[in-house]
Amino acid sequence: MLYEVAKPVVAAVLRVVYAPRISGAQHIPDEGSAILASSHLSGADTVFMPAQVRRTVHFLAKSDFFSGTSLASRGFGRLMRSLGVMPVDRNGGSASEGAIEAGLRILRSGELLGIYPEGTRSPDGRLHRGKTGAARLAIATGAPLVPIGMLGSYEAQRGRRIVPRRRPRIEVLVGEPIDPADALGDLAAARADPQAARLLTDLLMLHVQQLTGQDYVDTYAADVKAALARGESAPRTTRASR
Repeated sequence: MLYEVAKPVVAAVLRVVYAPRISGAQHIPDEGSAILASSHLSGADTVFMPAQVRRTVHFLAKSDFFSGTSLASRGFGRLMRSLGVMPVDRNGGSASEGAIEAGLRILRSGELLGIYPEGTRSPDGRLHRGKTGAARLAIATGAPLVPIGMLGSYEAQRGRRIVPRRRPRIEVLVGEPIDPADALGDLAAARADPQAARLLTDLLMLHVQQLTGQDYVDTYAADVKAALARGESAPRTTRASR
């Protein structure tokens, strides 16, 4: 299998060139399903995070990551596939439901699923309002949510399309899992409550912020990107880091 060959090679190259660090890896279960819900600062996250995790992490990445025609884009797409990243149309409506179904299949197979709750990369280095997909999957399957914070990747790749800088060092911070049943109580009742996924998502984002120390903005990252593109000011920080 391509993954079995590629991941050790990629991990070894990253160790030599970038010396990334991971802490809290013991919080990722050795077997069984779990959702690794990570902050998202740059495209490098989708390479550096799964390369530091012993088990395969299946990411559902935007399909346009794989649609470039340049040599660099094709190479990046092949690298992501070799790390277990799968292209999914996430543009909303039935496409979003397709991503949920793909995630359910992974979790019901006892695998690790990687998700960026913010839905897209942070445009300003802050942490943004989480979308509810990860929480919906956790409520549907009972799989724990493992909060993950990325550090350094925003600065390392800022202004660069593909290859990040060697400094600052990129770090993967893994927090204690959130059991959806412990957080919400009866999962059967939570599945029927449209507010349950929102409550669990907000709890998840709080845990991620505690790992990273980022300022938090209670606005979706995609909306912040759109506002900045229109020349508008970015929303104010909602919850400052401590």
